[in-house]
Amino acid sequence: MIVTIDGPAGSGKSTAAKALATRLGFDYLDTGAMYRAVALAMVRRAIDPSDTPAVLAVLPSLQIEMPPGRVLLNGEEVQAFLRTPVLSDGASKVSAIKEVREFLVPIQRRIGQRRQIVCEGRDQGTVVFPDAEFKFFFDADPLVRAERRYREHLAVGLHTILEDELRAVLERDHRDRTRADGPLRQPPDAIVICTNSLTPEQIVDEMERRVR
Repeated sequence: MIVTIDGPAGSGKSTAAKALATRLGFDYLDTGAMYRAVALAMVRRAIDPSDTPAVLAVLPSLQIEMPPGRVLLNGEEVQAFLRTPVLSDGASKVSAIKEVREFLVPIQRRIGQRRQIVCEGRDQGTVVFPDAEFKFFFDADPLVRAERRYREHLAVGLHTILEDELRAVLERDHRDRTRADGPLRQPPDAIVICTNSLTPEQIVDEMERRVR
């Protein structure tokens, strides 16, 4: 069984997906981490993630693997480096490049083959796994999502201000919804959950009830 969770940045997908996978005894696939890993590879090479020709020149040399709970970039464990504002922005930029998505989507599908899995991202229920048994779509007001990112970054010692987080959320929303390939959109058969005023536990309770 495959369960997909799509939605904009900061809507609570990652937290819910991890918790739901644990409750169901499923594997968890963080597809956003794949795009962050690509962005990390570019940043390390001083390449602008929005520079399509430069990104495509490096892309064939990248090997991304997702063992349970890990992210490997050319054999290196990189998960600890991925949750920064720079890579969040970089991931949104590389995900707008058609060839990057064409590179990563088959990897995601191979990971999902013959597995019980919960995956989250922007196009899991529309492009990657359109026949998934359960699809969820999360949404929340931009300010609510910016406040979540603000608290997350402060908690790990990253200096930030709320106004910058809100601006970043709105910019990512625009890129994710307007990109030509695999844009963020609600699957027509998805269960919609507005996470504005729900606790993480309430969200996962509702999802678990639906799936079971």
